[in-house]
Amino acid sequence: MHKPLSSYEVLPAEVSMEDMSQSTTVMVEQPPPPPPRDHLVWSLFTTLYGNFCCLGLLAFVFSVKSRDRKVLGDYSGALSYGSTAKWLNITALVINIVIVIIVVTIIALAVTGALTRMNPPPSYKPYPFSGGN
Repeated sequence: MHKPLSSYEVLPAEVSMEDMSQSTTVMVEQPPPPPPRDHLVWSLFTTLYGNFCCLGLLAFVFSVKSRDRKVLGDYSGALSYGSTAKWLNITALVINIVIVIIVVTIIALAVTGALTRMNPPPSYKPYPFSGGN
């Protein structure tokens, strides 16, 4: 048997490739992670339709910052800004839902009170045959 040769030496004529040990190298590349979400559309709708205490505007600003970081390739910065925009959007959404519930409740109570005043319940009169005046 022949002694193993290093990879940079020329093979002698009496050594064939079938006698040599064969090795295979497989390079596995990980697919790049998906880019972080910036929640820009959600922030835009929150700004236009539910901008309580400017939370929608703040979410929109953080969404734009997240998109800028994503374009520059800074995925950790984009993830941080995107996460902040998401929580601002969630907070604005919850506050807007609570406000809508309060307004609907107040309107329902006002309508119920107005209808009660328009049609008062019948007053109870003594029976005509009760013997009283």
